[in-house]
Amino acid sequence: MSKSYFAVVKSVLSGDTLVVHSPKNPSAEKTFSLAYVSAPRLSKDGDEPFAFQSREFIRNLAVGKDIKCTVSYTVPGSGREYGTAQLRDGTELPDAAVKAGWLKVRDEAGRKDDSDETLEAIQRLRDLEQQAKSEGKGLHVGTGGMIEVQNDLGGPSFFNEWKGKTVDGIIERVFSGDRLLARLLLSDKKHLQVMTLLAGIRTPSTERTTNGQTQPAEEYGNEAKSYVESRLLQRMVKVKIIGASPQGQLIATVLHPRGNIAEFLLQDGLARCNDFHSTLLGQDMAALRAAERKAQEAKLRLHKNHVSKGTDGKDLDMTVTKIIGADTIIVKNKAGVEKRIQFSSVRGPRANEASEAPFRDEAKEFLRRKLIGKHVKITIDGTKPAQDGFEAREVATVTVGGKNIALQLVQDGYASVIRHRKDDTDRASNYDELLAAQETAKEEKKGMWSGKAPKARQLVDASENAQRAKIQLSTLSRQRKIPGVVDFCKSGSRFTILVPREGVKLTLVLAGVRAPRAGRTPQEPGEPFGNEALELANRRCNQRDCEIDVHDIDKVGGFIGDLYVNRESFAKILVEEGLASVHEYSAEKAGNAAELLAAQKKAKEAHKGMWHDWDPSQEQDEEEQSTAVESATADLASVTIDKRPSDYRDIVITNIDTTTGRLKIQEVGKGTAALETIMTEFRKFHADPKNNVPIKEESVKAGAFVSARFTEDGQWYRARVRSNDRTAKVAEVVYIDYGNSEKQPWSKLRPLDEKFSTQRVKAQAVDAALSFIQMPTAPDYLHDAIGFIYEITDGKQLVGCFDFVDAKENLSWITIYDPHAEGVDKANASVNREVIRNGHAMVPRKLRPWERSPAFAPVLKSLKEAERQAKEERLGMWEYGDLTED
Repeated sequence: MSKSYFAVVKSVLSGDTLVVHSPKNPSAEKTFSLAYVSAPRLSKDGDEPFAFQSREFIRNLAVGKDIKCTVSYTVPGSGREYGTAQLRDGTELPDAAVKAGWLKVRDEAGRKDDSDETLEAIQRLRDLEQQAKSEGKGLHVGTGGMIEVQNDLGGPSFFNEWKGKTVDGIIERVFSGDRLLARLLLSDKKHLQVMTLLAGIRTPSTERTTNGQTQPAEEYGNEAKSYVESRLLQRMVKVKIIGASPQGQLIATVLHPRGNIAEFLLQDGLARCNDFHSTLLGQDMAALRAAERKAQEAKLRLHKNHVSKGTDGKDLDMTVTKIIGADTIIVKNKAGVEKRIQFSSVRGPRANEASEAPFRDEAKEFLRRKLIGKHVKITIDGTKPAQDGFEAREVATVTVGGKNIALQLVQDGYASVIRHRKDDTDRASNYDELLAAQETAKEEKKGMWSGKAPKARQLVDASENAQRAKIQLSTLSRQRKIPGVVDFCKSGSRFTILVPREGVKLTLVLAGVRAPRAGRTPQEPGEPFGNEALELANRRCNQRDCEIDVHDIDKVGGFIGDLYVNRESFAKILVEEGLASVHEYSAEKAGNAAELLAAQKKAKEAHKGMWHDWDPSQEQDEEEQSTAVESATADLASVTIDKRPSDYRDIVITNIDTTTGRLKIQEVGKGTAALETIMTEFRKFHADPKNNVPIKEESVKAGAFVSARFTEDGQWYRARVRSNDRTAKVAEVVYIDYGNSEKQPWSKLRPLDEKFSTQRVKAQAVDAALSFIQMPTAPDYLHDAIGFIYEITDGKQLVGCFDFVDAKENLSWITIYDPHAEGVDKANASVNREVIRNGHAMVPRKLRPWERSPAFAPVLKSLKEAERQAKEERLGMWEYGDLTED
């Protein structure tokens, strides 16, 4: 008795062979062949005539439908079952196919079977076959039936003709959720049967065997395959040809009657978007991204562990304060809080890539021009944790004026698009647009895709040394408002400026002001208000377009001049904020003294910054002194003094430099009275054990103000660090109120409390030198000269006539008198004359410009007479004769 069972037709291998599976268990498959008939064979090497048409007849009738299989016999060994099948509508197979002429009855059918029922069935088939022959149906048409089947894409000609077009196709096999064998019906006579990748998606892999080793399926890989098989296998579909993979596989969108199968896979969490296909799909990629987001939100299958972005999606209003590189910026909110932002999904030119590295500077400059100082919208797309030596950072989409900056970088070839990991959701919302823009930039050979490096921008460092600066000065000083870029802020008043027009970079020192020095790091205190001045400079000037006026150079090659940002003097801004003081001589020379002094007055009255404890009464005293000094101050190169100054002040010599013979003096008056008061408080302060606070090592740096314990008397004094030996932890300090110096271990240093700062009482030791005197260069004679000066001045209150004040060098040239000496004639006798008269110095052979003034002719005559007498008596440096005769 024949065995019967119900099944579902999964696929049709040929006109006489079906693959069926159990209705309740789709994985239980078997091959079922129609008995007593044969069909032409489909083969990769070439189909037999009418093989496709024969198969199509059965496929159209049976695929995906329930059938009742009746087994007529089973082949021993293989176990394949042969028999008949009946569809739900009553259609009988193979009868219907034989009647239509698509199957032939086997010649040997019925020879081994004595069953009358079987013989009757075979005879019925023969009658149907005879009828088809007589009607010329199917295989019996006589000619034709050949279809050319191409099993590869061939050359570029295929895409030239078919790319972007949609053709009918049949899915012959499903290898995985995104990998199919598709038969494209290009025409009645030509088909293309190739491996096809579903455009825009990637599904988990199925189990596969390679070199005898079985690799298990990835999670949801088999489910994705079954999902596609149940919907597409041997179904007629529409195939939109998109492109080809690097391996020569067709990339296409497969559409069944309900829509794009890729979208359904994504919606059900069985696939992820494939970024590599984005540029091929263009705008069609948006629908796939939306389907993927839907599955992520529902945490379906592949996205079961999906974590939504920890952002509220709102735009943040920020200001760009610094450009770190072509893909990283520093922004600041209205509260002043800074944040480091990296552009989502893009990367600037890499230093280790030969084709990209030459574009790093150009890309950064492109971004600087677009963003620096601008108000931008920031949309945080995600956060990158700290790893591989990189600190944690936020990635964001940045727009200015409605324009996406990352997109502009990519469009101009100054950034490349990052290929994200499949589970990386911290990406730009316009990621597909970025990929398309990159492809366009490559095609148009823009930026780093051009294949040739840009012309390197070589800027000569004009401030490398004083000699080079002097050469460049003549060119720069003749120009006004020279355009440049602030490349770096060294302090509130010192900048590195790039001047591309002149091919130089230089150090610019603001003329007419002095800003306190900042710490080397934000954590270091520096001088009071030094860090605040630097912060203002960074906020207003760093990386901004600017204009400069150059007036002069300093000793080390820095250019002294004015800096204008947005046509506004930054020196004025700095002074107005109380973060710099006016240097009057320099300001007068630069021609901006009135403007700066007005700004300083405004800052003082508002008690801003360094003037927070400003005392107007002290200011009045300083103004009186300034007026006296001003009369003796002039341009060193062209000074002529018609009348000898009468600026006499009571002074005390506190120190003499053993290498140059220059003096440190204190002016007796309100300053020294204030010093005595502050020193009394200073000693009480340091006598209190609770103030025994050791100085932080990072605070011991050149230029820093400290409290130091003087070795000779063990008392604490105000001092400034001149130099530092960090290995030995020893600093050379200068006592700012007396001028002497010594080396002190860090253990004998303490921080200088703000109430004893130079803002309250300025340093009392003033630099001075004896007028009309040239000290000996021989160490022995110089030592004798210093000893002689100490001998006649030590412990005495003297009178100094300020002959000339060199404000540029901050040095006063003075003639000193002892008011208590008997018979002193101030017109002809002085300490200066006594030093020359005793052979410890001589009148300079090359006088300074101001010393040649007619007003000093009587003084010079008297000093030269004293020198002549010392020579005759062989005193001091003249003991071996006249040194100047040679």
